[in-house]
Amino acid sequence: MVQAGDVRKLFLQAVFSRGVLSENLAKVLWKKCIEAVKAADEDVEVSYSNDPEIWDEFIESINISLNDLDFEFKSIQDELDGKKLFAMVNRKDDELAQLATDYNGVEITYFKAVVEQIILARNESFSVSSLAALREVSAGKEKINLTKSQAEILLGSFVANSWLLRSKRGRYSLSPRSLLELLPYIKSTYTDDIIECTICHEIVTKGIACKRDNCKARMHYHCFETYRRRHPNCPACSLNWPQNVTDNGLLPVGELAIRDGDDGSRQTRGSPDSDSDEEMEDEPSHTQTKSRQTQRSQAAKKTGKSRNVDSEEESEDKDGTDEEAEDLPPPKQRK
Repeated sequence: MVQAGDVRKLFLQAVFSRGVLSENLAKVLWKKCIEAVKAADEDVEVSYSNDPEIWDEFIESINISLNDLDFEFKSIQDELDGKKLFAMVNRKDDELAQLATDYNGVEITYFKAVVEQIILARNESFSVSSLAALREVSAGKEKINLTKSQAEILLGSFVANSWLLRSKRGRYSLSPRSLLELLPYIKSTYTDDIIECTICHEIVTKGIACKRDNCKARMHYHCFETYRRRHPNCPACSLNWPQNVTDNGLLPVGELAIRDGDDGSRQTRGSPDSDSDEEMEDEPSHTQTKSRQTQRSQAAKKTGKSRNVDSEEESEDKDGTDEEAEDLPPPKQRK
């Protein structure tokens, strides 16, 4: 017998077969599930609505049904364009369970090593070069049983499956899928190494930072734009801020923050940013801070970001399969 609850079951089946969904695509799937149930029994009391509150109630009902399974249908805003994305998230943080269906133990170990270098990247760049990523095959305490060629293919697979982003400069960073599905692992493993947005309190790997020494203000691009429309000053130190992200007066967080030589040696957890067991460069903290500001201003060149998330057009595919991701426009250029 067809019931209204079957909409939820169909929706979960559709979601589990995908990675990251745009909010629009998720709503299209919800509508299609309702239509399928109504087609089976038109007397079932269920209907589609564009009302945001009805959508929120449906998501809440989904998550209530998933409580005992330690899963959650969770949303995040894309760090580059601010669009809302959804994914099914395993709330357990002890293992990278989401990767286990596609990768073996050695491959997951390598993925974790690359993620660590992304998180620990110097100067809040939260990205690594291709060479630095390949170096992780033999640079860790335990050698990973992969050749450089195998690691290169594996990196391509991580990008194709939306676990990592690869920019046009060839740098790897965390994807929306990783920030959603692996966030419990990232937060529990790198508690002292991640930074949070001053406005939305979510993790920031691409965005802006206040240029004043020792100020802790960090924001996503979209959070800055929303905040700056009403407030002229930094919320942490009250420094007068520029009107736009493209104006001078802000520091980048993410790939634009990279400096020459930042990938020259690998970072290890628990080591200061300017000191490590493996030939790190020494600079006085004041000099390092000033250099960071100068270098970040110079680094503000166009850089492409690739992303691998479901696009809204995917909902029109007859077979329901995901399209390949396309490059996003680069973050706004800083002068």
